[in-house]
Amino acid sequence: MKKVLVFGLIGLSIASCTPTQQGAGIGAASGAVIGGVVTGDVRGAAVGAAIGGVSGALIGRVAEQPGQCYYRDRYGRRYIDDCR
Repeated sequence: MKKVLVFGLIGLSIASCTPTQQGAGIGAASGAVIGGVVTGDVRGAAVGAAIGGVSGALIGRVAEQPGQCYYRDRYGRRYIDDCR
């Protein structure tokens, strides 16, 4: 029961955020969990949270721009352009 209540509160806390903020929060939380599990220490969780937060914010920012998509060029650089 406690888990359901905690997840419900987390869901409500991000409901009023912009897509960029939601993406950053979800990315940071996911990155922290993955980084902590893979490395087994706090430093890995912190690095995972940082990478996940930045990635989530980028993806969320694209969600705020209708008609815009997120692409990578042949060198691996990310850019936003009109959807094809």
